[in-house]
Amino acid sequence: MKKIGFIDYYLDEWHAEKYPEWIETASEGRMKVAYAYGKTNLEGKLSNAAWCEKKGIQLLDSIEAVVEQSDYLIVLSPDHAEFHEELSQLPLRSGKPTYVDKTFAPDRAAAIRMFELAEQHGTPMYSTSALRFAAEYTELKMEGIESICALGPGSFETYAIHQVEPIVSLMGTDVKRVMWTGTPNAPALVIGFADGRQATINHYGPNCPFSMALRSEQGESQFLKIDSNFFGAFIANLVRFFETGVPAVPREETIAIAAILDYGKKAATAPFQWVDLPS
Repeated sequence: MKKIGFIDYYLDEWHAEKYPEWIETASEGRMKVAYAYGKTNLEGKLSNAAWCEKKGIQLLDSIEAVVEQSDYLIVLSPDHAEFHEELSQLPLRSGKPTYVDKTFAPDRAAAIRMFELAEQHGTPMYSTSALRFAAEYTELKMEGIESICALGPGSFETYAIHQVEPIVSLMGTDVKRVMWTGTPNAPALVIGFADGRQATINHYGPNCPFSMALRSEQGESQFLKIDSNFFGAFIANLVRFFETGVPAVPREETIAIAAILDYGKKAATAPFQWVDLPS
């Protein structure tokens, strides 16, 4: 059995809670989350020690110990991307397959640094939103997508990744500029591609499920509501990555996504004005 190590900001969070059982099931017992490290204990949450005792996972006192004893590594902190670069320093130097949870990096520069570090040390690494693997997206039959309107819940800071990731996977990385068109309670961002194609993301709150309207250059249109088990598909993909060491998401896409989110936050300070992305 291969052993997986969790590295997190704090361990009593939803992804850390769910991933161990899902991974063990998806791998048919070939992989197990055996070790964990949490940077801090958070008020109102189980302590890292109490969480590990509940889950039957060994709490280690350093990232170095988790890296040393694990076959594969998962850097979590899904709601605190600002800690990803810090938490990933030793994993990305380890040469061991490493998954970094969403949102990969707080800005484009950090994303580039993390990939460069992994490449320098021969560490297979990737990051993704689980929504990328929704069957509604992966089974979509549409050529020449010209425009997308994506909808979903949550805050821009934490949940925009779940709309931007599928857009980039479907439309490519040649993003030229972004423009903020939202309000404080309903964030919205226009994503402009170099060839004039365009996508929008819109956050309308907890009762707005992930969905997407698409139009092709040939005039075909479709509407997708995400009902499939995208987390199940993501975990199956994660298991495959650990077994093969082959990342599922191109580096270029993850950096483009980080740039859109980074410059999208900048655009929010100057609504209805285009903000150019670095080339």
